[in-house]
Amino acid sequence: MKAAVIVFPGSNCDTDCFHALHSVMGISTEMVWHKDAVLPKVDLVVLPGGFSYGDYLRTGAIAKFSPIMDEVKKHAERGGLVLGICNGFQILLEAGLLPGAMLRNRSQHFICKHVWLKTESNQTPFTSILKPGELLNVPVAHGEGNYYCDDATLKSLQDGKQIIFSYSNEKGEVNERTNINGSRANIAGICNAKRNVLGMMPHPERASEPVLGSWDGKKLWESLLSQGGVVLR
Repeated sequence: MKAAVIVFPGSNCDTDCFHALHSVMGISTEMVWHKDAVLPKVDLVVLPGGFSYGDYLRTGAIAKFSPIMDEVKKHAERGGLVLGICNGFQILLEAGLLPGAMLRNRSQHFICKHVWLKTESNQTPFTSILKPGELLNVPVAHGEGNYYCDDATLKSLQDGKQIIFSYSNEKGEVNERTNINGSRANIAGICNAKRNVLGMMPHPERASEPVLGSWDGKKLWESLLSQGGVVLR
């Protein structure tokens, strides 16, 4: 498997993602500047967390116009894997690669802590080794992680089993008390209909080694490697 991490001005989790992929998992990984017009021949593209363009206008609203995003869209259309983490998820929403939008956290405060995630579906390349209902302890760090969509979109996501992670507690309970930011249906991560694009607010790269307090996020990388690592184009 080969991977690319896209770097936007304001990205601050790009090196974290590179470290998790390259140093921890041994995946051949390149850093790609957002103004590049050509995407390397890779299987996986990661849009990392951070504050692209300082979050001016809206989170991800300017980054979607970066030249590399045309290549990311083409990569996704060909069936290539795309993972958007935190700000990367916000960019995927703004770019139309995933449905919905992000609002300010219900509390109006920045949230930075470990949370529990319930795996709602293992029918993606990113979650293939997980069991439905399996719990992950992964950190979040966001001010605009309140996922919103209209009723029709929510029903479509539910019917298509495109809700991949929900905010829960350590018992796997998903309810209003475990909803850390006000997201509709406790949504923490969704995929597209083809299941090759995943957006999630929590940071698996920050939970990929024991020294970080949790290595549950490593299971996403292990899921991707379990797919065989064949270049998709």
